[in-house]
Amino acid sequence: MSRSYFSDATFRFLRQLRRNNNREWFHAHKAQYEEHLREPFLALIADLQEPIAAISPHYRADPRKVGGSLFRIHRDVRFSNNKLPYKTWSGARFFHERRREVHSPSFYLHIEPGNCFAGGGIWHPESPTLRRIRNFIADNPGAWKRATRSAVFRKHFEFHGERLKRPPRGFDPEHELIEDLKLKSFASGAPLDDTVVCSSRLLPEIVQTFKRIAPLVDYLCASVDLEC
Repeated sequence: MSRSYFSDATFRFLRQLRRNNNREWFHAHKAQYEEHLREPFLALIADLQEPIAAISPHYRADPRKVGGSLFRIHRDVRFSNNKLPYKTWSGARFFHERRREVHSPSFYLHIEPGNCFAGGGIWHPESPTLRRIRNFIADNPGAWKRATRSAVFRKHFEFHGERLKRPPRGFDPEHELIEDLKLKSFASGAPLDDTVVCSSRLLPEIVQTFKRIAPLVDYLCASVDLEC
């Protein structure tokens, strides 16, 4: 039977962090972070190991505190004008076993008050990877349409991120998928209501969403010669 992981206290902590995004406040409330956000998220990741392996044996849900699926709460501010030290959301990436060799697509879960979602794909791929994906779409339009034009995909997903204003260089402006070829990222997600996130329905909802997005992830794996 599914269990609940997060609670109203999870969202209360994240809202308070947004209002008090500084090291002094965070250190004073670190126990709340551990109890209401980090530990429940790690437990959820552990419980997703078997369902994700059933979707693809090449994908991993890694519940380690450091170096696993869970993103750090600390922001990397080295090259950012925004010097706030903490993320006001929490996320987990369920990655391909060869992620260190190839810039690969992943499944993703995002927890943020009023903006929770689950999905998958590849976000802001590096230029060589982006070129490979675009070439693959241009050369394999039928499989792309099956992955992204199905009734299930259209009902639950839409692509996130920016598109080029003009066709990418080297691609036919009249190509039937030119609008998709303009994408800078190939990632999509389905929203999760905060009440669902705080209920026992969360894990099955995530698994169902990952199953629905799997054809897109599979296609992107094929585009960069990864097992799927």
